[in-house]
Amino acid sequence: MKLVKNWKQYLKELADPESIDISSLKIKDYLNPDLWDNDQKLKTEIGDRLYDIAKNFFTNLDLDWVDLLDVTITGSIANYNWSKYSDIDLHIIIDYDQVDENKELVNDYLRKSSAGWNRLHGIKIKEFEVEVYLQDSNEPHYSTGVYSVKNDKWITTPIKRDPKIDWENVKKKSSSLMDNIDEVYELFSNKNFKEALTLAEKIKEKIRKFRQSGLESAGEYSIENLAFKVLRRNNYLYKLSSLKITAYDKIMSINGI
Repeated sequence: MKLVKNWKQYLKELADPESIDISSLKIKDYLNPDLWDNDQKLKTEIGDRLYDIAKNFFTNLDLDWVDLLDVTITGSIANYNWSKYSDIDLHIIIDYDQVDENKELVNDYLRKSSAGWNRLHGIKIKEFEVEVYLQDSNEPHYSTGVYSVKNDKWITTPIKRDPKIDWENVKKKSSSLMDNIDEVYELFSNKNFKEALTLAEKIKEKIRKFRQSGLESAGEYSIENLAFKVLRRNNYLYKLSSLKITAYDKIMSINGI
């Protein structure tokens, strides 16, 4: 994976709290009209196509003994905080217990199946990229907007509201995490590849727990989740993954450049 050259100055400027753009996180007055009709129902052609995608993905898993319980979309595209950065998060709901009794094996297999499909495909619906996820029916979900594509109805109807968000704190949290990722870059640029890899793995886990904590305590408008979105929309999550992979490749290479 090719690293972006001359990151240092760019990253330092972007990580400045005053330079962080949060405009795309603001609440809209309506659901995205390309996907939703005036009655807040998913447009028929959109729903049919998404259901076809989900069924094809599930069929290719060869889990004939497992029931497809539901197909849902969730996240910002099913809410009033959508933006041009939104994905269509397409969740395929199954009972993981039906797959196999080895929970760890099931989780690993299904997670990798979703990730592999998402890497391979670039399907877009009205300019929004489709991302598939396999979700355990027993797993708690914290979104305030969930729509059943299979049954063509809301499971959790989004409510337009203007939550009181401490945007300055969102910027500060984002900036702090960006600084952490900048440290990985500094280690990498100084050819300290083992240290860069170790720190990258540590930060990825920190961000995962950070976001999960926010979702569980305050939902999708939590400071932690919004800070995560800032990182993603400014390509910092991609840069972290890129550094992690490239640092590993450097460690494992012999006489490489």
